[in-house]
Amino acid sequence: MATSKRTQNILITGASSGIGEALALQYAKTSAQKLYLSGRNQERLQDVQRRCIDLGAECEIKIIDVTNKKDMSEWITECENKSPLNIVIANAGIGTINEDDESIYKTFDTNLYGVLHTILPTISLFKKRQESNNNKKIVIISSMAGYHGLYTCPSYSASKAAVKAYGEALRIRLKPEGIDVNVVCPGFVRSHITDQNTCPMPFFMEAPDAAKIIVQGIEQNKGIIAFPAPMRFIVWFGSILPNWLSDFIYSKLPYKA
Repeated sequence: MATSKRTQNILITGASSGIGEALALQYAKTSAQKLYLSGRNQERLQDVQRRCIDLGAECEIKIIDVTNKKDMSEWITECENKSPLNIVIANAGIGTINEDDESIYKTFDTNLYGVLHTILPTISLFKKRQESNNNKKIVIISSMAGYHGLYTCPSYSASKAAVKAYGEALRIRLKPEGIDVNVVCPGFVRSHITDQNTCPMPFFMEAPDAAKIIVQGIEQNKGIIAFPAPMRFIVWFGSILPNWLSDFIYSKLPYKA
């Protein structure tokens, strides 16, 4: 099952479940020589590690909080020193169940600052590495929710909009440095976030199917990897409507319980 062309060293945050787990397994099947995976749940992360090793990839795990700037910088530097990283995927994220002050701060800390704590050390390390090829990639996991503010989950949609815009800008800014940036905007994909949803989830997708689309998009160096296509059209169209009309449409969305 495993391919012999294992040339990539890949770091993924939030790899104990959902899209992060599926990406780790997809890369373990195909091109990963070394995987560095982080998460918060040790039992689940160890299970992912075992399965990645069974698929033929070397794999190290780290229990770490992406909101800890110092710990993240030290871990990423340690991984880079062991095996020069080719792909760093800032995937760790949380959904907002309650829009109280504590939950809002926690959502921004994880979904925005957690991304920054992952990609900023990576950018510094990538810039120090002089290579003739462009095999240095940063992948930011945003969301379809980042296309327009959602009153059902304001802090989640805002945090995802922030990293989407930042990634789009970084893609242009870092291109002369030989660093590729890809922003991923999935629709509803099975994860611990969607497991909490009680609202309708159109075009729902399983995580392994999403991982295949993401990996293909990274290989093709797409700036925005948004899927499924019908959902992307809907959210894009909603984002360009006049405000009075989009207010009316979005106000009809069901609350998440």
